[in-house]
Amino acid sequence: MYMIYFEDDYLNFFKELAANNNKQWFDLNRKRYEDRVREPFKSFVGDLIQEVQRYDPEVRIEPKDAIFRINRDIRFSKDKTPYKLFHSAIISQKGRKDKSFPGMYIELSPENLKIVGGVYQPDTRQIQSIREHIAKNSTQFVKLIGNADFKETFGAVRGEQNKRIPKEFRDLAEKLPLIANKQWYYFSELPPQQILQDDLLEVVVRHFKTMLPVNRFFEAAIT
Repeated sequence: MYMIYFEDDYLNFFKELAANNNKQWFDLNRKRYEDRVREPFKSFVGDLIQEVQRYDPEVRIEPKDAIFRINRDIRFSKDKTPYKLFHSAIISQKGRKDKSFPGMYIELSPENLKIVGGVYQPDTRQIQSIREHIAKNSTQFVKLIGNADFKETFGAVRGEQNKRIPKEFRDLAEKLPLIANKQWYYFSELPPQQILQDDLLEVVVRHFKTMLPVNRFFEAAIT
């Protein structure tokens, strides 16, 4: 489980890309990208999926199902720079194609190692189902998010809230404001040097194990 996946040039590539975010520079550095960024990240995600499967056997995806492209979607953005300044993936039963399903999002950049759990983009039906599940199981929910390891690792559950919510949840919202959320996510940010360490996989898996009970609570709500 102890292995160095990334060299310094993984971080340096993105630092240089930030100052040269254009196709010409990227094409000149494409081999470097493939050797120092894309392939090491693919290897890391593959091993991470195998470790995750030990705790959630339903995660039957391949790295290609989890890893996001480095190309940015610039169709509706004022920022027309073509490339992201990080590599990222979603490890879940659905992978990157379904951001509403509870899982683990990882992002490796020169700024930090970001590890995110929970539900990020639920649709209206799923939001209602999650609120109903919280209402019916509020004691369990409060216990899960109040767990000492969870709080130490991720702090609090975050997410945007609706200013108005269905009347059946309003009384509970006074005691448990999280029921008004339309997202429920939690994250940890570690120093970028962690990306270069030989315990990277172990650290990320430990975060996954910590978020898993809360993820499963949300999974039960929407499946």
